[in-house]
Amino acid sequence: MRGLTFPGFIALGLCWVALHAQESTRSVWDGVYTAAQAEDGKMEYGRHCARCHGDMLEGDDEATPLTDAAFLSNWNGLTVGELFDRIRTTMPYSNPDAVNREGKLKIVAYILSYNGFPAGDAELSSRIEILKLIRIDAARPKK
Repeated sequence: MRGLTFPGFIALGLCWVALHAQESTRSVWDGVYTAAQAEDGKMEYGRHCARCHGDMLEGDDEATPLTDAAFLSNWNGLTVGELFDRIRTTMPYSNPDAVNREGKLKIVAYILSYNGFPAGDAELSSRIEILKLIRIDAARPKK
């Protein structure tokens, strides 16, 4: 390791972290929530979201759709963490504190389920840094 300076070690370490983070990125197509979590989210959605976003997540003149092409075109390429943060900080519009963090996480699972993304064996993590590693891909990525 002769010739590698302290800043060189730092740069090498940052490169490793960035590479590792890219490898750890998952897609909503990888089964990132459970069916039970989505089912609980359906109930939460009905209580707190359906009034504005509709029973079928279709939205209206003031509330954006949470399904189909309109939703996917807005969120394609972003992360579940970004979606969760938007819901966590702004919804329900009239009182964002009306639903706790866990309830909002379940609502995200329901939205993913409703949009046809498959359920998996593990629940969505409540850790935002993990959610930000899950990409929303409108189409199933080719492997």
